[in-house]
Amino acid sequence: MTFHSPAKINLWLRILGKRPDGFHEVQTRLCRLALGDTVELELRGKGTDVALTCSDPTVPLDESNLAMRALRAFESRTGRQSSWRIHLEKKIPAGAGLGGGSSNAATILTAANKLAGSPLTQADLIEIGAQIGSDIPCFILDTPAADGAGRGEQVTPVDFPWQLPLVLIKPPFPIPTPWAYKRWAGSKELPGILYSPQLCPWGAMSNDLERPVFEKHLLLPTLKTWLLEQGEVRAALMSGSGSTMFAITETPPQALELAEKAREWCGGTSWVQSTMTGA
Repeated sequence: MTFHSPAKINLWLRILGKRPDGFHEVQTRLCRLALGDTVELELRGKGTDVALTCSDPTVPLDESNLAMRALRAFESRTGRQSSWRIHLEKKIPAGAGLGGGSSNAATILTAANKLAGSPLTQADLIEIGAQIGSDIPCFILDTPAADGAGRGEQVTPVDFPWQLPLVLIKPPFPIPTPWAYKRWAGSKELPGILYSPQLCPWGAMSNDLERPVFEKHLLLPTLKTWLLEQGEVRAALMSGSGSTMFAITETPPQALELAEKAREWCGGTSWVQSTMTGA
């Protein structure tokens, strides 16, 4: 079977402090996007082998891949082992703060459960996903938007009637999520950069991880400032731990126009894509 595995953005990400377990307590709203990977999963029958392939040669194909970890966790929970084939057709860049790996893992959990005759409930799948990665439960919910609490894994569906046109811009470098969180407490704001919440009909958009990430990667605050100067932009923010910046526009044609301007501004060094929320 073939499944859509959507990307996400964080409309806001607020860090409340460090937890005793080493993670950080957060409040966030995650929004699914129309942009996404394609995941193929085939249940071959008896056996224990898993064949994993990917269109992106930089993606690891061993047990460290989140999709592989999700499948192993599903087999462990159900006590069933089978022969599987997984193919990931990637459109979501890695290290981008767009949840590509988490989305793939969530898709594998729900797809494997479906192909195996649905032995687990959605609550079971969310519990398994939370043990693998904080963003995975949001994708298992299969809802346009959700609020995340705890370390992000405690998810609640929210009513989200907006379909927001936006542009994603990922510079040619990834940002490791643990690195960004580790630097948060000691980081400072750069002068002249907007960090305060941007008030929108769907909520106050801000990202506490911009502070440590912007200190290190000066292209990103410059890019955010440039985006906010464009007349068609309603709000601009870094997604998750970065390095993707996104800008919400009034209309889809404006998003297409902004994407072209961003490609020119970035000089062809960055990945730029227009898309919509609410997928």
